Formats: sequence, structure tokens, C-alpha cells
Amino acid sequence: MHDGIDVDVCPGYPVSWQAVALTTIMRGTFKPLSGLLLRSDASVVAASRIVSLAKRVPLRPPRHVTVEEETVAGCEAEWVRAGRELEEDKALLYFHGGAYFVCSPATHRPITWRMSAAARRPVLAVDYRQGPVHTLAESLEDAVAAYLSLLERGYAPEDVVFAGDSAGGHLTLASLLALRDRGLPLPAAAVCLSPWTDLTDTPRRANRFADPLIPASRVDWLARRWTSGLDARDPLVSPVLGDYAGLPPLMIVTGSTEVLRDEGRRVAARARQAGVPVTYEEWRHMPHVFPILADVLPEARQAFRHIARFLGAAGAFAGHGPSTGDLPAADPETDAGSAAA
Repeated sequence: MHDGIDVDVCPGYPVSWQAVALTTIMRGTFKPLSGLLLRSDASVVAASRIVSLAKRVPLRPPRHVTVEEETVAGCEAEWVRAGRELEEDKALLYFHGGAYFVCSPATHRPITWRMSAAARRPVLAVDYRQGPVHTLAESLEDAVAAYLSLLERGYAPEDVVFAGDSAGGHLTLASLLALRDRGLPLPAAAVCLSPWTDLTDTPRRANRFADPLIPASRVDWLARRWTSGLDARDPLVSPVLGDYAGLPPLMIVTGSTEVLRDEGRRVAARARQAGVPVTYEEWRHMPHVFPILADVLPEARQAFRHIARFLGAAGAFAGHGPSTGDLPAADPETDAGSAAA
């Protein structure tokens, strides 16, 4: 019954020269820079203000993409549409990453417009409240409120999909758990790109040196910062510890060398133990949230074809939505996948 959706996939595409060059640059610049800067609340505030300037940069999306700003549940948000022939009665709710203190819907348009194309529906990207001014609970409140706002507008739960990257992947999973615990209707599926799911004090040893972008020590520092005064083992704080029973199909995409890889693996295993079909994809030598680099990485562009395939299969599994034959398919000859137990 879960064929095609409950699988582990290690895509067999050759690592591109673009990926090799980009990860080399990251290792020599972004990784040491973030290791130096993320050491105090003052540096977090400064980084947040600098990245917020991205909203003012006139980055032009492709001609077929439209962006419409709106206020949703008290938050700034934007509708992103890739083309005109979309199913307007459906939506994808996107939560951007940024470690809960940087980035916005504007910084993540390379992902959101491609998500719109993959899902063949408009994407609603929400600028939820973030630290250091706001708490994880307030971010979660905004995410849940945005979803309930969609339901109030007449969207059926089965016509909504969640997606998010990094901290946004954390927010995606926490929102699903919170909605389930409140007895509220759940969306049809969810996609998590390099999700940050463990905010406990468990040391991160895997890929500490292999990750070209993120210093493990700074992830640990941020986890302690955001969980101060909280129970870090609460599943809404560390979704990796959640009970996933009753949740919709999940897709988790990670890079093989990123420091958060094992958190994605653990979520996939835990969800499957609860009977949730999971597509887990681990891409060789890809950096954290590599789909955001689709303008330059061929692997990132290919990942969106995989996402389209998953969403088609999830729709067929749930008894609605387009069939897998209606969506762009990945090349089966270059995918090495095995059915999950």
C-alpha cells in the first residue's frame, strides 16, 4: 500500500563540479565566519538585521513567477505562484529556515517558487516571529494560526501540504504534532529539507568535520539559547522525540555530509515505527538545505523533481490529488532506492 512513498533513496547522480566548487568555498568562508560570529546575543541580533536587508534587494524571480504580499494571521506573508495553470483551490504552506533568527520568505524564493511548480499549487510563505525577540512557542503559534487561517478560507485539509527547511523543518514537524495533539485536521503531506529536530544537549558528532557549512558547536550553542527555561525533551521543542502516530506522509531530504543528517534519519525511523510512510532521501556530498541553491546546483534542481514525485504519490496514497504520472518524475536509472521495512 505504501509502495513508492515509504522508501529510502540515495540518489546516484554524479556529484557536479558546481557542488564541489561551492562546498569548497563554503568550507573556507561561511563555516569559519559563522563559527566566529554566533557566540553572543549581540551577534545574533546583528546577523538578523543584516540578513533582513535581503527583503530590500530587488531579486527578480523568473518571469512566470508572481509574488503577492499579504498579512496572514497577523504575520507578513507572501503567495508565490510559478505559472498560471495552478490548482488554486490547493496550497502549500512553507516555513523558511534560518536557525530561528535570520531569513524570511524573501530569502527563500528560490525554494518557494520551485515548490509551487513541483506541487502545482500556490505557496504561502509565512514570516513567522523569530528569536531573539520571540520564542519557539510564538513561532509555533504563528505556524498553526497560518494553517487554521487557510482552513477558515475554505481550503480542505487534504488540499494543503506543509514544507520547510532547517528550522522551518523543525516548525513543520512541531506544527503537525501540535495539530494532532489538539485533535485538529491534518494536511495531506509534509516535506522537510535538512530539518533541525534535536534541541537537546546531545552532542553532535556525526559530520562535525565533513559538513562544509555548519559548525556543530554553533548549532549546539543556538539550541541551548532557544531552549533556555524550556524542557528540551518536549516533542514540540525537539520533534525528533515525538510520537508520530496519525501523521500524514513525510518526505525528508538531507545531505550525506551535513551535521544535521542524523536528525533527519532519526525522524524517519521514528515516524515509520508509528506507521507513517516516509520517503527519506540522502544526497551524496550535498550541503545543508542544498535545494535553495537550485540556481547553480543541478542536484538541487533534480531534488524538486523528486519532491514532485513524492507529492504525487502522497496524493494518490491519500486518495486525492494528481497521480504520479501527472508530475515530473526523477530518472529511475540514477536512483538507488530500497523499500523501507
